[in-house]
Amino acid sequence: MPRPRQPGRHRRPEPLVAPEGAPALVLAVPGTPSSATRSLAEEVVSIARSELPGLDARIGYLDGDNAEFPTLQAVLTYTAEERTARFEQARAAGMDVREPDGPVAVVVPLLAGPDSALLRRVRQAVMESRIAAELTDVLGPHPLLAEALHVRLSEAGLARADRARLFTVATAADGIILASVGGGEAVQAAGITGMLLAARLAVPVMAAALDQEGSIASVAEQLRSSGSQQLALAPYLIGPEIEPGLVEEAAKEAECSAAESLGPYPAIGKLALAKYTTALGIAPQQAQGTPVR
Repeated sequence: MPRPRQPGRHRRPEPLVAPEGAPALVLAVPGTPSSATRSLAEEVVSIARSELPGLDARIGYLDGDNAEFPTLQAVLTYTAEERTARFEQARAAGMDVREPDGPVAVVVPLLAGPDSALLRRVRQAVMESRIAAELTDVLGPHPLLAEALHVRLSEAGLARADRARLFTVATAADGIILASVGGGEAVQAAGITGMLLAARLAVPVMAAALDQEGSIASVAEQLRSSGSQQLALAPYLIGPEIEPGLVEEAAKEAECSAAESLGPYPAIGKLALAKYTTALGIAPQQAQGTPVR
């Protein structure tokens, strides 16, 4: 017999599972598809599935080829066909089932910040699929992304992992360039996460645009003129949305070292799931950033 539920406010929360017949989470992956991109996307959806058992999570590529890398439009179409087929099979078996309604999928762009050009392409793919699907906002800004940036900087030896520990990192930066793509809107959004990162590191952080000529060098000059001498470049990027080598070129332009992109950091999967559940109104425990040390 199952144990009775523990009474009182200290009882364990009931584990959340995906509602039966819930729409699929479709991760919209930008950039040129590759095995590395697929591995990253698969890890992100794996994290989301571990947070919400029963979640139907799929991957669609903006620049897919419908063979090895299915396009977002094709994934949405196939998801809708599968839902219709399941309903018809259940009805043919004599089951009392209701015809499915509501969105077939919730599309979550794999982007840390806004990029109007890429988001326009995602919307276009959703429209052309003629499938009822909801499109969420991008993942940031969010405290968990500030945490992820801090971790990537510490992994590169450019920041202390924990301000509370009494040790120093000889190569720790005293000024951070937060590199984004997507123009002015992306820089503004990155600046919000940058403030959270500055609070964690106790050093100045300024956002700049990788896709605007001179932006990185200009911000580097501003930081140096304000007293920062050892700069570091922190990509406010997941990875697939930019051409390979762009971060390295920007670091050379700013004459500083660079951390890795956010990649499949666990927070990315949690934030993708949070966008999905918010769109459906099923309200799991919201992702929270770790406290500033």
